[in-house]
Amino acid sequence: MGFLSNIIQAFGHGGFVMWIIFFGQIFSIAIIIERIYALYISRSLNNKKLAKQFEEDIKKGKLDIVVTKAQELSKFNSALGNAIVAGTQAALNHGGKEEIQSKMDEVLLSEASALEKRTGFLSAIGNIGTLAGLLGTIIGLIDSFAAVANSNPVEKAALLSNGISMAMYATAYGLLVAIPALVMFAVLQNRAHSLSEDINHTALMVYNWLTYSYEPATKKWQQRQSSTNQVRE
Repeated sequence: MGFLSNIIQAFGHGGFVMWIIFFGQIFSIAIIIERIYALYISRSLNNKKLAKQFEEDIKKGKLDIVVTKAQELSKFNSALGNAIVAGTQAALNHGGKEEIQSKMDEVLLSEASALEKRTGFLSAIGNIGTLAGLLGTIIGLIDSFAAVANSNPVEKAALLSNGISMAMYATAYGLLVAIPALVMFAVLQNRAHSLSEDINHTALMVYNWLTYSYEPATKKWQQRQSSTNQVRE
């Protein structure tokens, strides 16, 4: 309790700098909560397991069924579901490998952007919190020495000691905000990287099924035409 009460007292001594650190702390907490929900609750690392349910239908060429199932999947796993829908619809429209890949990449790029969203602010808040704390300490020390200069010699030591103590709490508070922000930045970045790798590997697996195990209707039609011509000859 003593530390917290001193931090509160330091708000008056540190001035506007302490409020900058405070608002940075509120902002970082909001980002951390939102990113934990987005990266740990809304998303999971079981994309490959989910994608396996589409393998048989893709290999059998039942792409209408694949689209329907993928649209249902999109309701709780939008990235994977949308990527499968995009790739499958490209295949249904007789698209080649390039078109299928392009459509799936479009979804994956959007997902990558969503995974990294707002996380970078935590690093900035960590750095700003540290620097703002140092600035608050310097301002506090300047005020303390200014007050001591015009005070009674008997009271100088006490005033200076109290002023320096209050000023140092600005740095302490800045570090108190910066350290959790930087730790969570590293944790969330690692999670985003893991999720990105998982969805990309899964999308590549689905892409291989679509392009190597499924023959577009145009290719089948060409094969039938070739067979018919050979019979006529």
